Amino acid sequence: MEIILKEDIIGLGFKNDIVNVKAGYGRNYLIPQGKGVIASPSAKKVLAENLKQQARKLAAIKAEAEKKAEALKDVALVIEMKVSANGVTYGSVNAATVAAELQKKGFDIDRKIVTMHDAKKVGDFVATVHFHKEVLVEVPVKVVAENAVPEVEAPKAEETTVEE
Repeated sequence: MEIILKEDIIGLGFKNDIVNVKAGYGRNYLIPQGKGVIASPSAKKVLAENLKQQARKLAAIKAEAEKKAEALKDVALVIEMKVSANGVTYGSVNAATVAAELQKKGFDIDRKIVTMHDAKKVGDFVATVHFHKEVLVEVPVKVVAENAVPEVEAPKAEETTVEE
């Protein structure tokens, strides 16, 4: 029995897939639960038309995501945190912190689309922003100590030669 799935079913298929299942599974579970419909010729035509329309919408959404990703491509964040003597931060830098820093720089990014392992030490990390399932941007994040004295090279003394 051919069924058009209405939602993702683990081990069977994804939404809008046409799958072959046993008649009892289709009749007694998938169709009554609203998880699928019989793949009749008319249902297949409707599915094909819906997929065409969705493809246009998805292309527009992906183009918008690529535009946002291009704007964020060259951004690097420096986040100041209070740090203990051995370089461990009080608290951690996480996806919400990165989203807040991006917000300060003028990027409207939801914290839910940012993934990052919590940074609990001073150093360099990478946060990934997921604009679309195919459009990802990696943002370098540098965690530094708050009120840290920037390392400045000491002026070099001019070499003098002693003439005898």
